This record gives sequence, C-alpha cells and structure tokens, in this order.
Amino acid sequence: MKRNFILLLTAVLGLTATQAQSDAVSSAPMVKISNGTLEGTNESGVQSFKGIPFAAPPVGDLRWREPQPVKNWQGVRKADKFGPRAMQRAVFGDMNFRSDGVSEDCLYLNVWTPAKSFNEKLPVMVYFYGGGFIAGDGSEPRYDGESLARRGIVTVTVNYRLTVFGFFAHPELTKESTHHSSGNYGLLDQSAALRWVQQNISAFGGDPKRVTIAGESAGSFSVSAQMASPLSKNLIAGAIGESGSLLGTNPPVALSEAEQAGVKFGNSIGANSLAALRAMSAEQLLEATANPNTPRFSVSVDGYFFPKPPVEIFTKGEQAHVPLLVGWNSEEMNYRAIMGQDKLSKETFTSTLQKLYGDRATDVAKLYSGSTDEELEKAATALSSDRFIGYSTWKWSDLQSKTGGKPVYRYLYGRPRPAMRAEMGNAVAGLAGGVIKGNDSTAVKMPAPSGAVHSAEIEYALGNLPTNRVYDWQPEDFKVSEIMEAFFANFIKTGNPNGLGVPTWPAITVGSPVEVMHINVDTRVQPDKNRQRYLLLEKIAHK
Repeated sequence: MKRNFILLLTAVLGLTATQAQSDAVSSAPMVKISNGTLEGTNESGVQSFKGIPFAAPPVGDLRWREPQPVKNWQGVRKADKFGPRAMQRAVFGDMNFRSDGVSEDCLYLNVWTPAKSFNEKLPVMVYFYGGGFIAGDGSEPRYDGESLARRGIVTVTVNYRLTVFGFFAHPELTKESTHHSSGNYGLLDQSAALRWVQQNISAFGGDPKRVTIAGESAGSFSVSAQMASPLSKNLIAGAIGESGSLLGTNPPVALSEAEQAGVKFGNSIGANSLAALRAMSAEQLLEATANPNTPRFSVSVDGYFFPKPPVEIFTKGEQAHVPLLVGWNSEEMNYRAIMGQDKLSKETFTSTLQKLYGDRATDVAKLYSGSTDEELEKAATALSSDRFIGYSTWKWSDLQSKTGGKPVYRYLYGRPRPAMRAEMGNAVAGLAGGVIKGNDSTAVKMPAPSGAVHSAEIEYALGNLPTNRVYDWQPEDFKVSEIMEAFFANFIKTGNPNGLGVPTWPAITVGSPVEVMHINVDTRVQPDKNRQRYLLLEKIAHK
C-alpha cells in the first residue's frame, strides 16, 4: 500500500520515485500548480501554503503595468512563510504583520485548506484586506484563514499594490498601454489573483465554480469593484462586503483627473517623465507620498478595468449577478468627525448641519435628531458614520437587490470591542479612538467609542479573536464571533447565510420593507428604519 501511495504521489506531482518516497516520509503537504510544485506546512490538521507568487514582481519596467504571468520554477518551492507586503508607510496603529518585510515585489497570496485530496471541490473564499488603499497585508493575523478552513472552506488572502504603486495614473502610462488606460493596478492585481484561483485552486481541493470574494473597508470597496469589472465579474460565485463600496460619495474619478494628479505628483518631486519616475527607487517614491500636499491616488474609470462608472454598471445590471452579504458597523465614525472641537449641543449640532448642508440642513436635522445629550451624540455619530461609509454600503446593497438578480442579505454589526487588556492599555491607547481632523484642521482626539467602530468586526467574522491579544475578550465576544463566522461560512458554502444554530436571516425583497440582521450578543432581525436617511443623502450628493 505504501508503494501504491508513492506511485500516486509521483503521478500527481510529477516527481521522481526517490523524491516522492522522501516526501511521503515528510509531513509537509505538497501540491502541484501551473507554475511548479509547492511545499506548505501542516497547522493542526489544516494545510497552509504561504507566499505563493500569482504574478511576476512588478518592478523595473513592470512598475505601473498590469500584472504579468509568473515564471515557472523547477523543483519544489517552499511555501512556509508570508511574502513581502506591498510598499506602504506605517499609518494605522492597529495593523500587525507577519510578512517578510516591505517590498515592491509583493504580489503573493496565501492558501489555507482542510482538503485531504485535490478532488474535494470545497467552497473557496478570497479575502482582500482593508487599509484605505494605502496600507494592509494578507499576513495580518485578523485575516488568518485557519478558522474558516476548519469549517470546510479553502481560504485565500491576497496582496495587491497600494498608494502610488497601485493607483498612479499618468498620460505616458496611458499612451504606452495596449488598453489605453493607466492606474487601478491594485485592482488589476486582485483580478489576476482571481484568475490564478480559477486556474489553481482545485489543486488545493477547492472548487473554482464556488469562489466567494470578501473584504473590509478598502477590501469591501474592492469587492464592489471586482463585481463591476468585466475582467472579474465572471470569476466569482458570491460576494461579501464589510463597510464600504465605490457607489457612494467617493466614486472613482475620471481617468483624465487621475492622470493630472499623476503629472502633478511627478512635477512635485522633480520627475517630469515616466522614465524619471521609473528610475526612482521604491523607497524614494514612498517617502514622497508622506508630503501632506501629495495628490491623492484614486481609483479611476480607466476605460479598461472600468469601462464606465461602477454606479452606472450596477444601475444597468451589468455587474456580477451573484448573492451578496453586505453591511456596516454601528459606529463607523465618531461624531467628532463632523463636530471637530465644538462641544456637542443642540445649538452646535444645528450650526454644523448648516455649514455642511446649507439649505438642506433642516431636512437633515429631521432625520438625525435628538433632544438629550445622549440622543444628540447618537444622531451625530450616525451622520458621521453614514457620511463616511454607511451610505455607500447601503447604495451597494440597494442597487444589487434591484438589478443583481440574486439574493442580498444586509447586516448591522453592533458589538463594541471590550476593554483592552491591562498590560496592553498604555502601549496601544488611542487605537480604538484615534485622531481626526476637526473643522479648523487641528488634531482632535476622539472619545472612546460606544458602538462597533470601523474594522471591529473582522476578527469576529473570520473567527480570529485569539489572534488579537490587545483586547480582553469575554465569553460574549466568542458567542458573537461564533454566530457571525457561521453566517459567513454558510454564505460561502451555499450563497445563503442561514443554517442550523443561527437566527433566520431574510433576503431583501424589492418592494417590501427591508429587514436587517443586527449582529450582537442578542443577534436578531429588525426592520430597517433608516432608509429615508440614505435617500436624502443621495439627493444631496446628486444635487
């Protein structure tokens, strides 16, 4: 029997009998993909393969070009550690990396699989990290795929280019492109990773026909982008969006606008040609982005990845027709984001609304109102959250339910993080609150949150509370995590979050009142009471 196993391993991996016998004795799992053979690691029954290249290093002449194919390798490539993370500055204090440094050579992905053979056809989740398209990495412990793998899901995290490396557009780049486009390289990286999954995931026991993409914040924006792009929309079977989309108040800019920002950036650092920009080191370019006057590198309607604005694609029903699980958190942004240093009172809140909305201030005040201090704080927090990300996520769910042809499930996540562990408090004080800019552009320290802040749900949803040692997790937190991860796992497996042990979650029915799953210690469905808010914000945005 042992000889038969060795012969089978030889046939599957294309190894010599001697190699196969050696590997049979070893406990390290091995798979053969399109570019060569990988050797991963066993993690208590789950196999992991880290640092797998899915595109050629985007360096030299490949800087600011769409991802190119990986070169094949000979022999066995070790896949036992995370690859380098994309070039980025340390801008978010709550990010914790296990990656192999920072490098422009960053296009790697990671796979966790429970499969014992390559023909199991398990469901797949591909997760895109958040970080505002300026930071983040697939090695962050909160995105670890082991927990979902234990639930029978092949889990993938993907690196993609960020900031000036991922979203730089320039007239010379557009001219040299065969697609007459530039920018959106980070999104093109994600699309390349999805093509890699289609070609290779069966080697890990995954089913390429059952791929759900997911992400939080910029990762959620990315999910909406991949659903809209003709390059990716046929590569996925489902989508999960946590807080954010490209369909709200921060839509992609026109290519011409992105190109002008690129020219301005080059001029500001004395690089007046594409050749000069490519001649600069990655470190020089990254350092230049630290200048507060640096133009913003935006997602753009480039004519290739996006043939037209995403909101138009969704409105016309030209996006991926797949089930969508989508939602946001109860305190995506603190009220200080709009109030600045002003003490919150009925008078100051009214004054702030007047500054923000002019002749529509009265209409806004009717929907974001309060009499007591507590009510005013809730109203101002709700408005800050909706302006930041709530409205754009609502717009996504609303359009997909009307034109997407598949079920849409909406949630509101409300579990506040617990207190920080005593020994961690001083070291990380301020991570949950942070610093924002007030109305007068001075730094404003946000008060401690009373709701679920932006990104708070990630560890709960992916079953990774134990990977975050900052917070003093309580039994209630693990209860919430169990329910939310079960919702995600059910959805990834079937396109429906419902199943044994979780509350019944109805899909949105067009023409009927929307019911929202409120995820907390007492997880339950409640009617959506805020639709009028989003309709008003939409009218104001398109005024």
